[in-house]
Amino acid sequence: MEVRVANVRKEFDRFPALHDVSLDIKSGELIALLGPSGSGKTTLLRLIAGLERPTKGAIFFGDEDASQKSIQERNVGFVFQHYALFRHMTVADNIGFGLKVRHGPSRPPAQEIRRRASELLDLVQLSGLEKRYPAQLSGGQRQRVALARAMAIEPKVLLLDEPFGALDAQVRRELRRWLRDIHDATGHTTVFVTHDQEEALELADRVVVMSQGRIEQVGTADEIYDTPNSPFVYGFIGESSSLPVKVENGDIWLADRPIGLSAPHAASGEAMLYFRPHDVELLDGCSGCIAGTVAASRRVADTRRVELEIGGERQRVEIELPVDHPAAQKSRVAFRPRRWKLFPAA
Repeated sequence: MEVRVANVRKEFDRFPALHDVSLDIKSGELIALLGPSGSGKTTLLRLIAGLERPTKGAIFFGDEDASQKSIQERNVGFVFQHYALFRHMTVADNIGFGLKVRHGPSRPPAQEIRRRASELLDLVQLSGLEKRYPAQLSGGQRQRVALARAMAIEPKVLLLDEPFGALDAQVRRELRRWLRDIHDATGHTTVFVTHDQEEALELADRVVVMSQGRIEQVGTADEIYDTPNSPFVYGFIGESSSLPVKVENGDIWLADRPIGLSAPHAASGEAMLYFRPHDVELLDGCSGCIAGTVAASRRVADTRRVELEIGGERQRVEIELPVDHPAAQKSRVAFRPRRWKLFPAA
């Protein structure tokens, strides 16, 4: 099922939570809505679900305007962060609940509901636990039951709101891989909300980066990470450092000297230079480079992060070095970014 969000605005007590948001989601696609708290990602998910109505604009399921339809009429499966399982029901009854409460001919016979629940328990790797109650399950198992319950109604769209947010890091990693496998096996159009960039980049076919009620960029993990289109995306996705620079005749200057980087198509004037800490080359000395004094050094897994103080204004940047690299101990380090991007100064 294709989903199209068309020029949607959402206000709460006249406060705009979303500003003129448009998004096309392909049938069978796994989309991540990624952003910090207050970016509008959960509001957008709730609008797609039918839990909220847009102030302006429309939401289409296929060619049909679903903007005023309920969550039941849209036939969406919703998975919450905190499972929302019925404590007094067994695992099998929780999974079959959405089918049992259907009215009239759309409600399957009891035997069919049991068969569907058993089939889904196999899919989510919980066979044999159908008679247990939620309190007898781990957090990861409860989230699998919640997903099976959402899929039992054979939804047009599957929506997940921070599905792994209540779980510890190791369980999150395991369930991320498992969710991707489930998606590939079932082919549901799936939208999930997360503030965890690693989760979004690992899982999604495309990532929607949001900030302050707007979509900043939509793209694959590679596009978002390698070619961010704004200072916000560059700073939010992955780790980055930035320095205020100026462009003169296609050359980039830091303070009163060029740093050996050319930007022939950039407009002259003030700009911000962004680069990744791991994407630098060290220099023994240079007539054109960035040089700084080691202000701090710390071990990060098998690398060392060195914080450098640059120039008289005490700007600080981070660069990444091999853990035993002698430059980590030097008082002065010279380097140049290998990959970088310029954005006009705000």
